[in-house]
Amino acid sequence: MSPKDGSLDDATYAKYTVNHTPPSSPAAGTRPTPPEQASSDAGQEKMTLKSTATTTTPTAAVKRTWREKFRLISNNITVEPILAAYIMPSVLSNLATQNLNLEKACRVNMAYGDVVCDALTRRQTANYTMEEETVQQMVARMAAWKTVIQSLFPCLLILFWGSWSDRHRRRKPCMLIPVVGEFLGVVGLMLCVYFEDTPMEVAALTEAIFPSLSGGWFTMLMGVFSYIADITTEEERTLRIGILNVCFSVGVPIGMAFSGVLLKQIGFYGVFSISAFFYVVAFVYGFFFLEEPVARPEKSPTQKGLLADFFDKEHVVQTFRVAFKKGENQRRKRVILLMIVVMVIIGPLHGEMAVTYLFTRFRFNWSEVEFSFFSTYAMFTGLIGVIFCVGILSHKLGVDDALVGVLSSTSKILSGFIYAFATVPWHMYLGGLVEIFNGTAFIAMRSIATKLVSKDELGKVNSLFGVAEALMPMVFAPMYTTLYAATLRVLPGAFFLLGGGLTMFSVVIFLWMYRFQVKQRRLLVRTDAERASIKDPNGNINTIEALALASEAKGQMNGIISNVIHESLESSHAEETPPPPPVVGIENQAYVPEEVGKAKEA
Repeated sequence: MSPKDGSLDDATYAKYTVNHTPPSSPAAGTRPTPPEQASSDAGQEKMTLKSTATTTTPTAAVKRTWREKFRLISNNITVEPILAAYIMPSVLSNLATQNLNLEKACRVNMAYGDVVCDALTRRQTANYTMEEETVQQMVARMAAWKTVIQSLFPCLLILFWGSWSDRHRRRKPCMLIPVVGEFLGVVGLMLCVYFEDTPMEVAALTEAIFPSLSGGWFTMLMGVFSYIADITTEEERTLRIGILNVCFSVGVPIGMAFSGVLLKQIGFYGVFSISAFFYVVAFVYGFFFLEEPVARPEKSPTQKGLLADFFDKEHVVQTFRVAFKKGENQRRKRVILLMIVVMVIIGPLHGEMAVTYLFTRFRFNWSEVEFSFFSTYAMFTGLIGVIFCVGILSHKLGVDDALVGVLSSTSKILSGFIYAFATVPWHMYLGGLVEIFNGTAFIAMRSIATKLVSKDELGKVNSLFGVAEALMPMVFAPMYTTLYAATLRVLPGAFFLLGGGLTMFSVVIFLWMYRFQVKQRRLLVRTDAERASIKDPNGNINTIEALALASEAKGQMNGIISNVIHESLESSHAEETPPPPPVVGIENQAYVPEEVGKAKEA
């Protein structure tokens, strides 16, 4: 195992944690361990390496050179490049694909001719308002069934992917196969551009079928988050997931910033070729340079074939059992509530993606370049919000993940009202500023989810969330496109109000989770106080001694009771295990130790 997997080959630059084997107790008759050696071993036992490679040992205080810092950062880079190389071309080609569908609907399906379609392309719609509405309604109806195809197969496959990935501890296929699917989809779109007479439906099927059969974004995100959860501790997981979200937030605006400009300068062929190149880079990096987490041996003595093992229905049943399995501290209830949060956060996102470009094109007569500028601005403001919430609120101030989710959801609700009633372009930019914290709800939800289960269940839980995410386009895209087509002449931005109303559910759920965690922390404090009242640091007996004095006043065998109590407390204190070391990194606010649940039951 290499240092990138957290091995001991290079302890200076090793990743995240170092697990040392406890020193064996000396056998009978052997020379006892010297005090210096024992203290050294104990110090090594307690040593941990955080993601920033800072420790409490004196050697960690040595100032690193720039070369050492660069090597440290490079060794901690894992799935970030493949995620960025997957996100950027997807966003880069998205605007070109929407324009291709509009072109096909105008020139092939409706056969309006070059004069009308060229005017619509140049955004000279003053004399062709009816044609613009007809083309947009046709594309909106097409987007409804296209998103069903894009989401149907991932919903089925991701159940098998999650269980298979957990059993074999293989995360790379979950990331590489979606890259192959996107690459084939881009190649198919270039063929649709070459054959000019192909209708809009052919381009839509080509765009949807290949990524859908390979799992799409949902399988990619499941693999990425499962990989990060495998190689990180619970304390640093929020930060690492935040870094992943930053990569996502950086990749999206970069793709958006260049999508409109490149489409205008180099056309469909150029944009699709650049996207294909990025997919090749992502596949090469993931296949040759990204290392798998440490595999664990199979428990089953019988070996099945690849397809039989992958499509074993028993593993799908186990995946659903993870969500509905009872556990300490209302585990099942919290997992189910988080799945609802996924639906009300991811659903409006997919619905808005299907019609926002059509909305700005109809309401403000924006071209693809103007829309790409606005999208870039909105993504960069969101990136600033993510950095602030993750770096300052969560990492520095230790704000609870649930409160971060409340802040993010509130930001989304307020921006929805601004977008819906926007009448001039600067209203859209104001909405993007109000929506600055929207991206952190995804981080909070993922961080809480990964802290509720063990590592062996991470893939199953992520696959369940992936199923919820994959189902949302099937529900929200037809809902949003139908609503947009119905309210096009009355209130084109009505779908933003729908998204804001649905996001209110996430606010309620996040507030409940925060209240639940506050209660659990109070119970922890109360339990610690009760333990401290039994025996103080000086070894004096407080509460029990008072009981003994009371029994003495009654003349009921005070001497015997007092001695028994003293002896029992001293023996239990001698056998008591030392308290766990203090948590380093980000405090795990979403997880409550089992001792609390047991104390509550007692």
